[in-house]
Amino acid sequence: MENGLTLVKIGRSERLERLLPQALDGLCIAELPPEKLGNAEGKRLLFAVSIDAYGPEETFTRLLRRLRQTPDGLRGCVGGVIVDGEGELYTKQAARDLILAANLAGCAFPGKPLTEGTGSLYNQHIQANRLHLSWEQTYCWQIRQLAERLQSFQLPRLEHPKLLMLHASDNRRSNTVWMGNQILQRLPDTFDKRVISLQNGSIHDCRGCSYEACLHFAEASRCFYGGSISDEVLPAIRDCNAMLFLCPNYNDAVSANLMALFNRLTNLLVTQDLYDKYLYGIVVSGYSGSDIVARQLLGVMCLNKTAILPPRFCLMQTAHDAGSVQKADGIDARLDAFATQIAKIQG
Repeated sequence: MENGLTLVKIGRSERLERLLPQALDGLCIAELPPEKLGNAEGKRLLFAVSIDAYGPEETFTRLLRRLRQTPDGLRGCVGGVIVDGEGELYTKQAARDLILAANLAGCAFPGKPLTEGTGSLYNQHIQANRLHLSWEQTYCWQIRQLAERLQSFQLPRLEHPKLLMLHASDNRRSNTVWMGNQILQRLPDTFDKRVISLQNGSIHDCRGCSYEACLHFAEASRCFYGGSISDEVLPAIRDCNAMLFLCPNYNDAVSANLMALFNRLTNLLVTQDLYDKYLYGIVVSGYSGSDIVARQLLGVMCLNKTAILPPRFCLMQTAHDAGSVQKADGIDARLDAFATQIAKIQG
């Protein structure tokens, strides 16, 4: 993989044009037009997206289509994303769309691969207070931090990977659980595999303790609300190298129990990040919309909770009736390919 960064600008904004030279000063940077991104294997890609108050421009849409049409076009790449917005909306949506398209084209992303600037830069104010900088200075600093992490990022290789599969489904009827079990069966015996059902025990959502209270309980490896998430799930996440989330599509979102887990992860993150842990997902939709749930999963666990997004992190399938996924066209080949992708973390 190349050592320098390849800057891909999508759209133009006065603010980003002004800040990028400052933020990237001294780094080895080459620029690549988005229309030439169809075959960019082995590069460290820093996407710089500018959007106006109404969302991304046509160049962005054309790039998404190009990435979706070239499933191996970004093989061996790692990526980071800057989104600069003229207004307060659409920055996170644009980032999720781009990251999913690039990931399915073979690009990996480190944890927290997104730096975004809303029109007001209010989203920078907490960090600005900590750094004693202006909001714009903080935004520039965040871009620099992302670029430096991207420049040094390497996918970890593990001798005996510990994979944790998490779900909240009925084992007897779930197409998603069947697919998850098939993946576990296809993985090498050198993988340490563990399965936790979030149907077991008492599942409570996060109630929003203060940071100080959350830290107090986290330092004792506990959460104020207890239950199976505190007693079993968070310790298992702390101990694993990779997480496989099984996500049936409930009204274009993950299930309530999985969402409760996502919210409660703050209790773990105040003392330990997930930068060294891989994220995988299986999404099954009864009718449509698997990509919506995949974006939600990567948004929560990679963009916010710091987990690594490996290439082609998610297997998506449409199946409604119980057991119907077992008869889906090409399902065995898709399961084989996904298991092979996960097995690559062993080195």
